[in-house]
Order: sequence, then C-alpha cells, then structure tokens
Amino acid sequence: MTVHLNAYIDHTLLKPEATQAMIDKLCEEAKTHSFASVCVNPYWVARAAELLKGTSVKVCTVIGFPLGASTSAVKAAETRDAIANGATEVDMVLNVGALKSGDLKQVRSDVAAVKQAAGDILLKVILETGLLTDEEKEIACKLCVEAGADYVKTSTGFGPGGATVADIALMRRAVGRDVGVKASGGVRDRETALAMVEAGATRIGTSSGISIVSGDAQATNGGY
Repeated sequence: MTVHLNAYIDHTLLKPEATQAMIDKLCEEAKTHSFASVCVNPYWVARAAELLKGTSVKVCTVIGFPLGASTSAVKAAETRDAIANGATEVDMVLNVGALKSGDLKQVRSDVAAVKQAAGDILLKVILETGLLTDEEKEIACKLCVEAGADYVKTSTGFGPGGATVADIALMRRAVGRDVGVKASGGVRDRETALAMVEAGATRIGTSSGISIVSGDAQATNGGY
C-alpha cells in the first residue's frame, strides 16, 4: 500500500528566531505539498491563517509550550486567543510535573480545560515522552482520552529525546483506535516517517517535511 506522507505532516517551525519571511515560506511549502497543517507559535497564527485561507492546510499552534507548566486558566485563555486568530488545531503540553507528582486529577482537568476552550478544534496533547517512564506514558495517554483529547503526541522537540517507534506503538495501544497519535521530535527522513506510520502514527510533526516527501536531506526548517 502506498503511503502519501504529505497528508500526515504538520509542517513545523517553532524556533524562537523565526521571522515573517520564514513563516511565509513555510506556508507556501505547505500549500505546494498539501501538508496536513503548518505548526507555528501563537504569534504567527494570524499570519499563517491569512496565507492559508481557502486551502486545505490547517493552522496548528502550540499551547503551554514548551514546558506545560502554565496554569489551566492560562492554557485555556491561550487556546481561545489562538482560535480567535485563526488556529484550526492546537497542540498543548501536558503538565509533566503534575503527572510525576501523582496528581492525576490535575493532569486530566488541565487537558479538559483546554478541550473545553477548543470546542470542535482538534486538540493534540504533547506528553514529552523523553521525561516519562513507560508506565507514565500509558497513564498520560489514558488521562488524555478521558479528558477528551483528539490526539496524543510524543514530544515538543525542545525536551530530551524525540519520537521513537517503541513509544508510538505504546501510545497507540494505550489510546486504542479512535484517538490519533502524533510522532514529533527527530523525524527527519522518509524511512523514519514510514516506520512511525507503521507503528501507529496518524500525524508526523516535523521541520523536515520537504526532505521527507522529496528525499532532499538538506530541506529542513531545523530543530524539530
């Protein structure tokens, strides 16, 4: 079966030094290759929404990024603001500290608060798997499902480690068939992307989308 990887890719540029010209180029590339979305920092959402208006490319942004340690009220407010500016998907960072403290009720309510703010907008929850044990990954996945998340996601790209085939397989088992799984962090070539899809990923977050679909190892936005 042929896998059209462009449809899996969230074409990502989250570097703090990203300029308007770099965001414009990202959006143009996403249109050219019919990527699933662009993923940009909240400041750039309105610009991306303007550039992608009338296309099939979604505008994704990050919430509580990259640490996940904002309060739920702040994450919810950030989500509402992003949607008002044109975001059509949001990727929030899990409260890792609360999870590791055993405060599972807080982890669940944090995700639920963002989902309530997001409404029908697709919500992906970043676990930052490089900081978690396998047991914590499973617990986090189940809490996300209970809270109404549409996807679970491996990494911010700014923490330790990134997506692994083993983690994608674990997350797919934990969430079942009805919730998406996004591999992000270190997916930079076609072979790796295909391995993630085979393991159960339904989205790929990467700054190397052009490289993955074209085979050009130099085509990357860097750092994700």
